[in-house]
Amino acid sequence: MEALRKLLDKIKPHFEQDGKLEKFYPAFNAFETFLFVPDHTTAARGTHIRDAIDLKRTMILVILSLVPCLLFGMWNTGYQHHLALGSSVASLTDNFLFGASKVLPLVIISYVSGLTVEFIFAIVRKHTVNEGFLVSGMLIPLVMPVDVPLWMVAVSTVFAVIIGKEVFGGTGMNILNPALTARAFLFFAYPTKMSGNEIWINTSRPEGQSLVDGYSGATPLGDAAAGFADKIPGIWESFIGTIPGSVGETSALACLIGAFILLYTGIGSWRIMLSVFVGGFVMAAIFNLFGTTTLMQISPIHHLVLGGFAFGAVFMATDPVSATQTNTGKYIYGFLIGLFAILFRVFNPAYPEGMMLSILFMNVMAPLIDHYIVEANIKRRMNRTKTLQNG
Repeated sequence: MEALRKLLDKIKPHFEQDGKLEKFYPAFNAFETFLFVPDHTTAARGTHIRDAIDLKRTMILVILSLVPCLLFGMWNTGYQHHLALGSSVASLTDNFLFGASKVLPLVIISYVSGLTVEFIFAIVRKHTVNEGFLVSGMLIPLVMPVDVPLWMVAVSTVFAVIIGKEVFGGTGMNILNPALTARAFLFFAYPTKMSGNEIWINTSRPEGQSLVDGYSGATPLGDAAAGFADKIPGIWESFIGTIPGSVGETSALACLIGAFILLYTGIGSWRIMLSVFVGGFVMAAIFNLFGTTTLMQISPIHHLVLGGFAFGAVFMATDPVSATQTNTGKYIYGFLIGLFAILFRVFNPAYPEGMMLSILFMNVMAPLIDHYIVEANIKRRMNRTKTLQNG
């Protein structure tokens, strides 16, 4: 590391003011601050909070919380592949290596395409590279089907960075979750790849041949929407995640491990996470009272571990930028996300996975929720002041 530090110090003058590569300073600064703690100091007067952690380190901790979902997604991709080929006894290594060969290209394409756009905007606008994409670049492939073409990942990632974030001013200014913006783009632009009711399993053989008719079916939520109650996996199987689905969304267990990391480090909001699960449970319990369709008859606990509900509650709804900022608002925001997710899931058979639309809808509503919470607090304090003055 010392040799790397000396190398950076040697070439740094070329990127600073009046250097030959001055316009590329944002790119150099991004690599330097990613590898080493920034040497920025506070020059202005006033009170400042000084902490050992900065935004890049925060993003890295979020990425670490996503590792369980990534690793399980790799294994499950291989497991579903071998299961579809009729080989349910494939080894752990075989499953993981096959899954890694399919998932890692999605991750690489996501980071390369997204960071390229980030660097271009940073150079043109002459500001530092936004750190937020460190997390978005990992979230995007995890919410994609494993069989999605790589060019679609690249296009949707570029769309998410430009339209979902940069047009609003970059990290910290976006009103929508960038990763879900990428998924929504694919959902509306290429619905055959993101409908949520077709099976998402790679059935290609190592030699490149594909089993055209070798495996057919639907995702668990697709089966439920079609009324095939006997094909819905059990609660335990759904909780572990050995079911078809997006790369990182199938395992509620892996999501809970990530939730523990986020809550332990103080990065994730327990208010939002808890509220999402409570809202989903309440809505599912209400539907259970009627039970006229298969989706209505699924138990509330089962709903919470099916599809991308747990992943959305832990990693998407808690996005600190697009979520509500007030504590009371977080309860309302999370509760409505869970409630609407189950509502969309039950009443929209064409799109049985409703978590994405629910979170995006509440992203738009978050500023309005905070506004009314703040206004209510101001009104309550004004009334209290008038009471004290009159007394």
